[in-house]
Formats: sequence, C-alpha cells, structure tokens
Amino acid sequence: MAAPEDGAAPPAEVLETIQLEHVPLTHTVHIGVFKDVTNSEFLHQQLLSRNAEYEYAFIDASSVISRFQVLAAIYKAITIQLNGNMKTPNIHSEIVCSLSPNNNISEAYRRFGITPASKHLIIVKVLISSSSSLTPDAVAQHLQTNVQGTPIPFTEAALQSELTDYAKVRKYYKLNSVSWLDGVADETLRRREAEMLVLGGMALRSL
Repeated sequence: MAAPEDGAAPPAEVLETIQLEHVPLTHTVHIGVFKDVTNSEFLHQQLLSRNAEYEYAFIDASSVISRFQVLAAIYKAITIQLNGNMKTPNIHSEIVCSLSPNNNISEAYRRFGITPASKHLIIVKVLISSSSSLTPDAVAQHLQTNVQGTPIPFTEAALQSELTDYAKVRKYYKLNSVSWLDGVADETLRRREAEMLVLGGMALRSL
C-alpha cells in the first residue's frame, strides 16, 4: 500500500482514529464509512483472493445498529488476538465474526461482512505498531482511492437515517421473537433497547 505522494494533503476526513480503553497503545483503530458504494464486488474479490493490501474489516453497514456495536466487536477481536485465540485468518476477519451472535464463521462473513451486493460499508483497520509500518494517512489514501463511494462520518445519526436495515438486524439477532420490543413507543428508547439485546447476543457467543 503506497503512502500519499509528497505534498499531497492526506484525506484524514476519511478515517476516524480511536484509541480504545484497556487496549495496548500498540493497537490503534481506524474507521471509515462509505455509502452508496459501487465496487463492492471488486472489494469482495480482493478479500477472497487474500490480497494483503485489502486486509480490512469490511462490514456491511446495514447489519449495524450503533457505533458501540462495532466498537464492542473490535475490542473483542483485539482481545482474542492478544490472547492468541483467533479462529480466523487475521484480526480484521475476527472483527467481522465478533459481530455475530453465534460461532458459525461462514454465516458471520455472509451476514456481517461485505458481499458483492453491499451498498454501505463500515471499514475498520487495526494498525499494530509491532507488525506494520502503515500510517493512518496511507490507509485513508488507499481507501479514498479504491473504495468507490461517498465517505461519511461514523455517527449514530448516519446509521439511523441512512445505513441500518432494522429488519435485517432483527432477523440476525433474533429480535423478532422479543414481543415487548415493539411495545416500546419511544423510538429512541426502542433503538437503545434493541442495541442492548444485540450486544447481549454478541457477548453470549463466546459462552
């Protein structure tokens, strides 16, 4: 992955950098969100061919209900990696699987990872200082160059208004059987309760 050319302004706005609590400083998290992506088929193929330049967690944003859901999956994947217990090829595929409420890896890829039909993407890159010389600017440049979509902020407002497919979230996390959820009249409260159920499902996966 090439670094930005000298003199070129790095597209920092493409990425949000997050230092998670209780995670070593060797691990920094960088998240970009792209809507209306038109080359998901190409990006998916890069993953299938194990192209190292495309080693990211490509998450289908329609299956995400909140920022915290993604951050929880990232934290869990980093913990698994640090403990040497990964069941997938790398920390980025581990992030995708950590979104799932069950241990079926192929299903997790299919439901929460990128597919050729994915329209909106949340893209995560974990840089580990002991094993990577990449910089956030280089990652941002690579994404801006190779993801054919519109970068938007990774905010709750963006998820709520444009990205989340609630029917899909309810199906994947088996929320359709939670009859009391539909009885919550306040939309904000209903979403918060759904988020807690999603996080609970993710946490129970490892038990």
